[in-house]
Parts: sequence; C-alpha cells; structure tokens
Amino acid sequence: MFRFANPEMLYLLLLLPVLIGARLMLGWQLHRRLAQFGTPQLVRRLVPGFSRIRPWVKFSLALTATTLLILMAARPQYGVAEVDETRVSIEIVLVVDVSNSMLACDVQPSRLERARLFASSLVDAQRNDKIALAVFAGEAWPQMPLTTSSEAAKMFINQLSTTSVSLQGTDMAKAIRLGGQMFSHEETGKALIVITDGENHGEDALSAAQELRELGVSLYVLGLGTSQGAEIPMGEGSLTDKNGEVVVSRLDEAGCRRVAEAAGGKYLHIDQGEHAANQLRNELSQLRRTATHTTYAAYNEQFVAFGVLTLLLLLIEFFMLETKNPIYHRWGERLFRQKS
Repeated sequence: MFRFANPEMLYLLLLLPVLIGARLMLGWQLHRRLAQFGTPQLVRRLVPGFSRIRPWVKFSLALTATTLLILMAARPQYGVAEVDETRVSIEIVLVVDVSNSMLACDVQPSRLERARLFASSLVDAQRNDKIALAVFAGEAWPQMPLTTSSEAAKMFINQLSTTSVSLQGTDMAKAIRLGGQMFSHEETGKALIVITDGENHGEDALSAAQELRELGVSLYVLGLGTSQGAEIPMGEGSLTDKNGEVVVSRLDEAGCRRVAEAAGGKYLHIDQGEHAANQLRNELSQLRRTATHTTYAAYNEQFVAFGVLTLLLLLIEFFMLETKNPIYHRWGERLFRQKS
C-alpha cells in the first residue's frame, strides 16, 4: 500500500501553479523586449547563441525537482517490513499534579506550564526508556500506559490541565499507589516521578511511599513553587476560601522531602534552571537497565529514490546553459561541413 507519512506537506504543491504563472509572465516580458529589436530571424543573427527552448527546459527541470522535493518531504512509503529492535531501558512512571494550585505563577510561566515543560524535556532525554503518564489532584487517573513512543508521551503531556481530574485537592497517596500499579512485571529499574507543589491534603502519603519502597520502585518527588507562594488565578479573579479570603498556595518542601525519604527516594526542587533536570537524569542513569527485544511492522520509506532523482535533475539544470553550447555548435558545424 502506498501512502504519505506527512500528507500535510502536499499542500505545498499549490505553489507550483504560482511558479508556472510567474515564469510565463517573465517569458512574455522577455518576448516583448526582444520584439523591439526586430523579427525573430534578425534576433537570431544579432545573438547567435540565443535559444528559446533551453530556458524553458531548465525551468521544467527545476519545477520537476521542486515537485519531487515536496513529495520527498511528505515521506512517501510503500510496503510494510518487520523491524527488530533491542532497547536497553528502564521504566518511568510520571505522575503530574493538576490541582488548581498548580495554576499559581510563582514559577514562570506557571507551575503547571513549568511541569509540562520539565516533563517534555525529560521524555526527550530518556528516549530509550519506557514512560507512562498519570495525573492526580483529589484523585488519580492514568493517562498513558508504558510506551517507548516519545511523540505519544509528549502529546499527552501537552494536553495536561486542571480539568484532567474532576475532584480537586492534592492526594499524593493516591498518586503514589496508582503509579506503583502502572509498572510491568519485568526485572528492570523502575522510577516513579511525582511533580507537585506538595500541598498534600491526603492522610497516608507516607505509608503509600513505604509500600512503594517494598516494591523496589525508586521514588523522586519534584517540588514546584516557592515558600512565599502566590495566589491562584481562577477566571476573572483569584481563588478564595469559604470565608472569602484569597488563597495563597505555597510549596511544602518539608512534606515532599518526608514522602521521598519514606520510600528511600529523593526530593528535588524544580526552579527556572536545569539543576533539577541534571540531578534527575544522573539519578536515573544509576538504575539497573535491561535489554528488551521488540518486533513491529513499519512502512518502507521511499524518499531516498525521490532524493536521488531530485539531485540528478538539479545537476542537469545547473550545468545546462541558457544559451546554445558553443562547443557543441562548433562541432556540429564541422560535422555538417564534412558531410557536404
């Protein structure tokens, strides 16, 4: 079956009629200018090397090469082949806090947006690893099972919002227990990463962390926010409590650290720099990795053939002169003179 992996690139073919129209306009203007010198026979005598055909041949070659380039960008594929792949990896379950407090802007552009950016950069850095995604607030829900597709993981991460969970609050115990259930039974390094502002309203986050430790899962709690805190923007104003007072959300670093230590893990603070990201990558690199073998079907890419043909056409177009070739013309005259 023939298909294009990036069919949206085919819209660039709409530029071809524009290029043809522009070339026709230039050709018409050139014809008008030459007509001022006299008849075509006179022009050929005045300019012996002039050729009407060669410029159009060069344009046709360039236009065909442009068409092939667009088709190559659309990634033509034909046929399916089995691909064997071996990965040396660990398993990572990423659990992100999507409670309303994550809308606070004491971390720019906001805690939630900073969490999304951090999670996306983590996925890019751990491309060989299996990654799963879950969200939590007053309850916890899985978003994506373990996968090796970084594109799928980043797509789910970009869709994270405070509406991903209906029940508000920050129950870290539910997040930890759900994350522990999302790992496979393979004997490999396992890391549960919780990104939160630490305002834990649940009762048993410490016991959930201890249960995780017994499962052999490494826990990393990543705190977002500041000790000074910030108001929580909600629509036209800020979030208020039942007494009408504006709520100020603060990062609970002490609580996050206690939860991480209960699981034998580590607490890291996400700031505007790359310190936390570098520390986390260093921690993950120390986990035991195992080789996994997978076989999957993949379409055969055909862009190489298009690329070779495009290069050939561009080379011909580059070396072709718009005027008649004097060497070829001189040898032609000698050949016909000898025959006569």
